[in-house]
Amino acid sequence: MTDIDLCATILRLSLGGTVLAHGVNHAFGGGKLAGTARWFSSLGMRAARVHALLATVVEIGAGILLLLGALTSLACAAVVGTMGVALVANHWRNGFFIFRPGEGYEYVLMIAMTASALGALGAGRLSVDHALDLSLSGGAGFLVAAGGGAFGAAGLLLTCWRPERTAAS
Repeated sequence: MTDIDLCATILRLSLGGTVLAHGVNHAFGGGKLAGTARWFSSLGMRAARVHALLATVVEIGAGILLLLGALTSLACAAVVGTMGVALVANHWRNGFFIFRPGEGYEYVLMIAMTASALGALGAGRLSVDHALDLSLSGGAGFLVAAGGGAFGAAGLLLTCWRPERTAAS
């Protein structure tokens, strides 16, 4: 195993575990899916219940795929897309730091950038992708992860996000 394979494995496991835990928390923590839907609705997301379910399934699915190193670039795109929506719909307006009121974008930006970098790095030798000779890395992997995720986030935001407008001062 090379240093790159070791780094790819560490990134996949940490990112996959984090995203999986985030999705599981949407489903079973605090207010469960109903609470997630209420939160999404408060952010201006139309069909908030559908989006709460979809975000949860995407995070759990992408987390599992990343842990296995299966369809890694697509899993990374799912993470970038989910974090992109969170960045724009909620976190950007609160500043950088996560500990600021309303939670800043520090966390979601780091998750999205890590997923983009992992798309470029590839899954590594200790992965289903490598075993099935489905490995994608370099510019193509980055394009799938970052470009696909950004495209998906933009599409969702343009079609389903209607934030409350505030009066100009």
